[in-house]
Amino acid sequence: MHVISVIIVGIIIGAIAGALTSRRFPVGGWIGNLIAGLLGSWIGQSLFGEWGPELADIAIFPSIIGALLLVIVTSAIMSAGFKR
Repeated sequence: MHVISVIIVGIIIGAIAGALTSRRFPVGGWIGNLIAGLLGSWIGQSLFGEWGPELADIAIFPSIIGALLLVIVTSAIMSAGFKR
């Protein structure tokens, strides 16, 4: 049951990051939100630690910040790669 809650929280964090940046993760839909949320959570908690409220053992604030960074960087790289 813990895995399902982690997946749901990851999707929500990825969706929040996409909404705040008004950019999309290169892989679309809920799978993109899941990837951005989980990978962003790992990045955010690695860089900023585990502080603030937690859901499914994921610290929300550093995870959102990490997901924001991930979405911004990947969308910038992908858009730069297609402009020739």
